[in-house]
Amino acid sequence: MAAPLIAVVGVCAAGKTTLARALRELGYNARPVLQEHSYVPNMWQRITRPDILIYLAADLETVRRRRRDPYFPTWLFEQELARLSHARAHADIYIDTSDLTPGEVLFRALAGLERLENR
Repeated sequence: MAAPLIAVVGVCAAGKTTLARALRELGYNARPVLQEHSYVPNMWQRITRPDILIYLAADLETVRRRRRDPYFPTWLFEQELARLSHARAHADIYIDTSDLTPGEVLFRALAGLERLENR
């Protein structure tokens, strides 16, 4: 039986690529989805048809810091949040990465995956 497909969505600079890579290194079938750039609310479903959806959040100041862009526009951040609202509503795991290291994000994702597995 194939491993469940895990999609990772979230605002830019929330850590999607980093988390998906770390999960793959541990043997999970995970991939980041760049949903924040799409006007199609359920693009995450169309692209991946995941078994599990992980939503990564980050506040605007964190996005600016991680992008090294102190002028990243508020309107664009708010647009990403709106574009991601469908994914957030359907997420199996929600992690706010604003104050977390990549290792802490991975730890929370693994804890969430374990909870899902045990239900």
